[in-house]
Amino acid sequence: MSSRLLLLLSLAAASPAFAQSSSLSPTAVAALAKSVALPAGPLGQGNFRFEVDPGWAKLPAGKTFASTHGGVAVDRAGNIYMSSDGPEGIFVFAKDGRLLRTMAAELTNLHGLVLRDEKGTEYLYGALNKAGKVVKITLDGKLEWEITKPVQSGFYDQPADPKKKPANFAPTGVAVGPDGRIYVADGYGASVIHMYSADRKYLKTIGTRGAGDNQFATCHGITLDLRYGAPRLLVADRANKRLVHLDLEGKWLGVPTTDLRLPCAISIMGEYAAVAELQGRVVIVDKAGKVVSTLGDNPDQKQWAQFKLAPEFWQDGIFIAPHGVSFDAQGNLFVQDWNFTGRFTKLKRVAAK
Repeated sequence: MSSRLLLLLSLAAASPAFAQSSSLSPTAVAALAKSVALPAGPLGQGNFRFEVDPGWAKLPAGKTFASTHGGVAVDRAGNIYMSSDGPEGIFVFAKDGRLLRTMAAELTNLHGLVLRDEKGTEYLYGALNKAGKVVKITLDGKLEWEITKPVQSGFYDQPADPKKKPANFAPTGVAVGPDGRIYVADGYGASVIHMYSADRKYLKTIGTRGAGDNQFATCHGITLDLRYGAPRLLVADRANKRLVHLDLEGKWLGVPTTDLRLPCAISIMGEYAAVAELQGRVVIVDKAGKVVSTLGDNPDQKQWAQFKLAPEFWQDGIFIAPHGVSFDAQGNLFVQDWNFTGRFTKLKRVAAK
C-alpha cells in the first residue's frame, strides 16, 4: 500500500477528527479501511517466500517511470534493467536501488528483455512491438542489430479477401538458443513464433493462431529452458492462460501448466520458473509445471490488469498487472506492473521456515 494511504487509514482509525479534516470523507476512509487486506508476513509459500522492499527503486526528484510496459533483466554484476514506454527508454539500477543511468531512449516499449553472455560480453535482446522490430543492444544502450518483419513467412501478406487486413508484425518476446538461433514471439501480431539463424536469416515459422496443439493466442513471452537436459523453449501463451514447451526445432512438446492468469513473462532460476501474470499475481512453477508459490495475489478482481489504477490505490505486496519479471543471482525477484505512472517492485527472498 502507498505510504500516504497507510498513514491516512491509521490516523483515521485513531482519530475521527483527522478523517473529518482529510481529503477523503469519513465514509470513504471507513470503506477503504474495510476493503484493505494487507498481506500478513512474507509473500509466498514453502521455499519461495519473499518480503517487499518498499521504495527500493530510487528515482531523482522530478523523474518518473512513465508507463511501465516492458521487461526486466539482471546482469552478472547484479545491475537491474527495466524498460518502459516513457521517454527514458531503459532504467538501470544498482543492487541497492540507486538509478545508475537511463539509456536507449529511442527504444521505448521494449518488451521481453533478455540478457545473454556471449564470449564474456553481455548483451540485451528485446522486442519493439510498436516499431515491429527485435533488437540486440550493448549494456550501454548501443544498437548492435535489428530484425524486422519476416516477409518470407507469408503471415503478413495481404489476405485474398480484400476486406481483411494483413497481420501486423508486433513482437513481444525473444529467446536465443545455445547455437545462436533467434526465436521471436509475435505475440501482438500473428500469434506465431519465427525462427532465425544466428546471422539473422529467416528459417521457419512455428505454430498458428488458436487454442489447440501447435497453436498460440498472444504468445507474449518466450525463454530458453535448460532444466530438462536438452534445451527447450518455454512460452507464455497468454490468452490461452498456459505455458507451452517446444524443442529448439519448434516441435510441440506439451503444456506443463494451465489455468494461469494471463502469463506475460518468465524467469528461470535453477529448477523453478517465476511467471508474471497480468491478472494480479506472480507464481513460482516447478519443473513438473506445478504452481508451488503464489506472490502478491490481488484479492480485488476489479484491479486486475488495470493500467490506469492510480498510486493511492496500490498496496505493497499486492500486484495489479505483472508484465515483466526477473530473478537475480540471490533469488530475489524484480516485478514490473503494467501501469500508466510506472510501478517496479523488489521482492527480497527470505529463508523458508
